[in-house]
Amino acid sequence: MEQQHDGRHDDGQHDGQQDGRDAEAQAVAERAREIHLTMDLCLRIGEMLLSSGAGAADVTATMRSVADHLGLRQAEIDVTFTALSMSYQRSTEDVPALMLRHVQQRDIDYQDLTAVDHLVRDILTDRVDLYMARTRMATIVSVGHDIPRWGVTLASAVMSAAIGVSLGGGLVVLAVAAVAAVLIDRVQLALSRRRFPYFYLQVAGGAIATLLAAAVAATPIAVDPSLVVTANIIVLLAGIGLMGAVQDALTGFYLTAGARLIEVMMATAGIIAGVALGISVADAVPGLALGELVPGRLGFSDLPAVILGSAVAAAAFSVSSYAPRRAVLPVAAITAVAALVAQAFALNGFGRVASAGAAAFFIGLVAYAVAGRVRVPPLVVAVSAIVPFLPGLSIYRGLSFLSDGGFFVSQGILALMTAISVAIALASGVILGEYVAQPLKREARRLENRLAGPRLVGPFRALTRAERRALKRMSGG
Repeated sequence: MEQQHDGRHDDGQHDGQQDGRDAEAQAVAERAREIHLTMDLCLRIGEMLLSSGAGAADVTATMRSVADHLGLRQAEIDVTFTALSMSYQRSTEDVPALMLRHVQQRDIDYQDLTAVDHLVRDILTDRVDLYMARTRMATIVSVGHDIPRWGVTLASAVMSAAIGVSLGGGLVVLAVAAVAAVLIDRVQLALSRRRFPYFYLQVAGGAIATLLAAAVAATPIAVDPSLVVTANIIVLLAGIGLMGAVQDALTGFYLTAGARLIEVMMATAGIIAGVALGISVADAVPGLALGELVPGRLGFSDLPAVILGSAVAAAAFSVSSYAPRRAVLPVAAITAVAALVAQAFALNGFGRVASAGAAAFFIGLVAYAVAGRVRVPPLVVAVSAIVPFLPGLSIYRGLSFLSDGGFFVSQGILALMTAISVAIALASGVILGEYVAQPLKREARRLENRLAGPRLVGPFRALTRAERRALKRMSGG
């Protein structure tokens, strides 16, 4: 009887140890699952921000903030132009977890960007937990937009016509620019759905713009074909990419900056190829010959036209990028004042670079405050307001002259240097304005050691534990 009792005691002790080991293994598996889900959430947030035009520094800092808040301290994050990677190792004895996510598309989408920005803020203030955050992220990706797709096409037409006003074009130029924008948008949409590379979309856009200019020039209407082509291709010009490249270079992400610069050059080369194709087709059709085009031809535009055209173009761009409606009018107002600042500097003898830098500084200075009032990331306001000042025409003019060769090479180099100088002035002006308006806090510097400038998207400082407890009490949690 005593031996049987001892045996039962040993069996019970063995069962208890086994249950303890099972519980420990289950806890380890659950922790590993949470690590996997947290890393996946951070990568999805980063992908959305990067594809919507956020700088690599902002993407890295936002991912690091979310990971740190959800328990993955000292996670390693790497952001390039086409991929994001994240690794985490709890201790030196554990095998590190590594996840990689590629950026599938690069459509600027400020509605989704705003939704993700609000989600990140809710995570950092403990309004949502990991699982609720993943559910909201899936909803953001799957739900459509408030603005229908035809509204984007209409906004592109308004933007093209408005920039035509600021360039000094007449009614004919504005009408042709609007029609060209509609045709280019629909054709590019059809080609993109068939997975054509972006270069060929630009070729198609340049060809459509040139053929429309040739058709108008063949009519009895007196119009400058070079100005018509300039107004038609304005929606295709890749100035935003160049400013993004400069921003990444200023914040230390040189690989991503180089990739963005190559994308800008390829996009502009596609426009040049499309314009050349359109000229060849027009020359082959009797009565449509365009003759010699002057790349980036501008007309005379007075101050009210410049201010009005810039404001309407910025507002239309924000609509075409699915920005929330509450941000459209503030963007137009900021752009109008920035255009006035740029013109004031130009009239007082400052060059184009200094004028662009002054306008960008004003935009960066007010973007943070305005964005907070309309509840959107500062990136939405800053980029939309900066669009009329982008050096897309200089890039197009420079590459066109370089392709002509000979005497025009020096002019092409000068135009490209001007474009780069303006892009640096715009990017550095916006960042400097944000530095003044949004000074970095000590908590943010400790938390985000990769951040080299103020945030254009995402929270700019971490909440303390006392602030988190106060928010929980206020929400009744």
